[in-house]
Amino acid sequence: MMGVLILALIINANVLAVIQDDQLRARDGNRRQLIDEYAQQRGSILVGRRAIAKSVPTDGRLKFVRTYTDGPLYAPITGYYSLYGATGVEKSENDLLSGTDDRLFVDRLTNLFTGQQPKGGNVLLTLDADAQRAAFEGLDGQQGAVVALDPETGAILALASSPTFNPNLLASPDAAVVTDEYDELRKRPGSPLLNRATQQVYPPGSLFKVVVSAAALESGDYEPTTSVPGPASLDLPDTTANINNYDNAPCFGGRVTLEQALALSCNTAFARIGMDLGDDALREQARAFGFNRAFEIPMPVVPSIYPDELDVPQTALSAIGQYDVRSTVMQMAMVGAGVANDGVVMKPYVVGEEQAPDLSTLSVTEPEPLSRAVSPAVAQQLNDMMVGVVANGTGGNAAIPGFTVAGKTGTAQDGTERHPHVWFMSFAPAEDPQVAVAVIVENGGRLGNDATGGEVAAPIAREVMEAVLQ
Repeated sequence: MMGVLILALIINANVLAVIQDDQLRARDGNRRQLIDEYAQQRGSILVGRRAIAKSVPTDGRLKFVRTYTDGPLYAPITGYYSLYGATGVEKSENDLLSGTDDRLFVDRLTNLFTGQQPKGGNVLLTLDADAQRAAFEGLDGQQGAVVALDPETGAILALASSPTFNPNLLASPDAAVVTDEYDELRKRPGSPLLNRATQQVYPPGSLFKVVVSAAALESGDYEPTTSVPGPASLDLPDTTANINNYDNAPCFGGRVTLEQALALSCNTAFARIGMDLGDDALREQARAFGFNRAFEIPMPVVPSIYPDELDVPQTALSAIGQYDVRSTVMQMAMVGAGVANDGVVMKPYVVGEEQAPDLSTLSVTEPEPLSRAVSPAVAQQLNDMMVGVVANGTGGNAAIPGFTVAGKTGTAQDGTERHPHVWFMSFAPAEDPQVAVAVIVENGGRLGNDATGGEVAAPIAREVMEAVLQ
């Protein structure tokens, strides 16, 4: 009887230690949690079978230190884990990586009895290593971002943000080194700690014309062959302002079909279509693609915005992706992926699988539809129209020999005197899409005011698509 009581006391003490310790460590501002977590081996973050983030033993006060393979390449996704805390996947998956996840309770209890060194679980990302490198190298230090998605599942194949940073310098066991590096990164031009793919919104410019085309086709009043006016300049009602085409010339003599207007990115045609449809129709269509919604991948993605209560001139400007329309690069990749996936927008995700310390599977992410943006018939019409942009319009630099590529170029003023941002959105192969990409290069990159989406952003998208399709 005495032996049973002693055993019960031991079990009770151990269970309380595990549960209460988890509760205490989870309190905000408890620095002990971080120090304690450095005392055990944190799980790895994997791309394929390769660990891009792992913990290695040291001889110092902290028993383990985080190291990052190709740190700057993957930093926008992994984030960092340091004495300053954690960001990115290191933060969103912290419970699993640190070993405090409820699903690892039995492992922790077993370790208490056996005296084994506790370990965290692993996170397998959805990234394609070749596509990630193509995105990173394509930006080549220019400020901007790239997102590539699997249209059918929503899996994130690439996510690059530039400028980036080296998380190894923030993972140093020397607090002074970490403090100096963090302060330097905060002051560095270009905000390298900012994830431009998920945390920054931009005017989408002419990429938004795909959303307007979707609203037009869904209304039943337009077909790709419907003729619309495309003058050199369009007077905005009740104002002294005009909307002009990129080259200040009429599109095809002043009258174009909807598909021609998209191929040529005719501003005046889309401004007129936007006014005819009305701001409610555009807002509803934008929301169907994911605008005005917050979601996680599992890191938070800031909502893209289509504004409320627009008057007619504001609606015209919004129809060409200006005024107060704002989008993340992730959102524009979702627009392209939704068209590619027969009109269904899938929820993006970057964590494909969670593993226990023994590599057994704890969970596998199941693809989840976010919304139906357009009917399959309209999606096919948009697909064909976007193929025309690459084959006969402004997106020729995205063409890939042997594949049919669909795309859309964009240029967007940001409301300052700086050079316009340049965009490209695409997917391929158009007949059976395997990858959808969105690219932004801020303020024209190295070409500045001479840049166009077709010249600067389209080649980056092409390289990412080729990496996936090879």
